[in-house]
Amino acid sequence: MKIAEIYEILNTLSPFALQEKWDNSGLLVGEMSRDFEQIALGLDLDKETLESAKENTLFLVHHPLIFSGLKELDFSVYPANLLEIMVKKNLSLIAMHTNFDKTHLNAYVFEKVLGFKKEFQNDFVCKTTGSWSKDELLKLLKDKLGLETLKVVSPKQKISSIALTTGAGASLMDEVNADCFLTGDIKYHDAMKAMSQNLMMVDIGHYESEQFFVDVLKLELENLGILGIISQSQNPFEIS
Repeated sequence: MKIAEIYEILNTLSPFALQEKWDNSGLLVGEMSRDFEQIALGLDLDKETLESAKENTLFLVHHPLIFSGLKELDFSVYPANLLEIMVKKNLSLIAMHTNFDKTHLNAYVFEKVLGFKKEFQNDFVCKTTGSWSKDELLKLLKDKLGLETLKVVSPKQKISSIALTTGAGASLMDEVNADCFLTGDIKYHDAMKAMSQNLMMVDIGHYESEQFFVDVLKLELENLGILGIISQSQNPFEIS
């Protein structure tokens, strides 16, 4: 199969035109007319993954390896060190980032992973209503996302509405009309803002909330008769 063929399938599944203006989803390494021998799915790419990959592999990842403009290729530093390996081994790369968040990932994590019933979704933000205690919700998040600890802003003992954005979604808090907002990478000043607005926020981790990208895409491809192997990158953070 040629890259152009799988690209059109992916574009139908989750149109690249839906990506945010600042994003860089699409074909980042490779050539549309080239053939590939297998598909590997991952959240990110790392050196170990690329060094163990078979030649002529097409990687489908969530986070774009090339995100901002490259002004030089110093092969001793990231991401050029990974690009060098890819070129030498004829490895190709398609990223599905904010477009896939909107069409698949956020709703999947909200409903299939955490078990909430989605009542509303606006681009990135999923929302539901119900009744939860703080302890009940935090235990659910730890169990389902594999988290040992959680950072919580403005904790509420009783919660009647929950919103979620996977990855780093704290900048969307002004769009959230809920008691509790679940997202990752909550910065200090975002936490201060949430506290001033009495918005409960829970940092559910960037990797932890988006690791399910591979599961969702693998299932979608299998439904289309396309096989892909999971080549998940490691979480760069360790709890110690």
